[in-house]
Amino acid sequence: MPNGHAKTALAALGAVGAIGASAAIWGIGIERYLFTVREHGVRILPAGSEPVRVLHLSDAHMAPWQRRKQRWMAAVADTWRPDVVINTGDNLGHAEGLRGLRAALDPLRGIPGAFVHGSNDHAAPSPRNPLRYFTGPSTVKVASEPLDTQALDGYLADELGWLNLNNAVGSFEVAGMRIDALGVSDAHRRWDHLEVLPDLLDELQADVAPAAATLGVTHAPYRRVLDAYIDLGADMIFAGHTHGGQVRVPGFGALVANCDIPLDQARGLSRWSHAGRRVPLNVSAGLGHSIYAPVRFACRPEVSLITLLPRL
Repeated sequence: MPNGHAKTALAALGAVGAIGASAAIWGIGIERYLFTVREHGVRILPAGSEPVRVLHLSDAHMAPWQRRKQRWMAAVADTWRPDVVINTGDNLGHAEGLRGLRAALDPLRGIPGAFVHGSNDHAAPSPRNPLRYFTGPSTVKVASEPLDTQALDGYLADELGWLNLNNAVGSFEVAGMRIDALGVSDAHRRWDHLEVLPDLLDELQADVAPAAATLGVTHAPYRRVLDAYIDLGADMIFAGHTHGGQVRVPGFGALVANCDIPLDQARGLSRWSHAGRRVPLNVSAGLGHSIYAPVRFACRPEVSLITLLPRL
């Protein structure tokens, strides 16, 4: 029979196993369906401006069978009534994901918006060991199944009417104000072409009064992108990609960010500092996950509702 020390060790191992099993059940079976809205207010508009409600969507990683997520996303438009939508990419998680995305986003038709790509707007996820997520930034898998990016862009730009900001700039009118926006394609895959933005922004802003605000939009919040946006005059930056760490340790936070942003800025609203300026940065933990890593722990799937307010 085991002695006292052996019994203690066996009991400890059993407790650790039970905790691990419970965490897995929670993260896989429960928390990844606990969708939530995180609300913040930021003062970046000219004094006297009307508030502007910005719905920040990211990382849906949509598969056609994910109807619970589709219904929840569709209900957000009626419940929160945003003025603007910012979509920071990775919309698709399956070759037929656009079908589910239509069900989720159709209620947002007619609301001004903008979008950029993540890598999963171009290529479907492929099977991999989910534990590799915690070993460092993910690598490119050349053999990934290509997705119909043209159909996705046609839906977002032509049907919903949102600005395509992949290495591009644009503007929209809301609450009687012009808001400018600039964006890049997925910096994680080095598809960002920051060098084209200064000339495009100069052309957009030539011979017009200054915009009420300039928004920077990126999928992956790499430092080089955030710094460049500040240099170009962005008043606020929106990003996704990190999944907030996807699995967080209570009391500590994210273990990984899948890019070079500090871990304490891998989720939520913070400030990014560069060249003497500090601007609000919202990194969405996103709504989904790879179909091959279906877990969330201490990191609920989310959208953000950012209310842009006048400066005091």
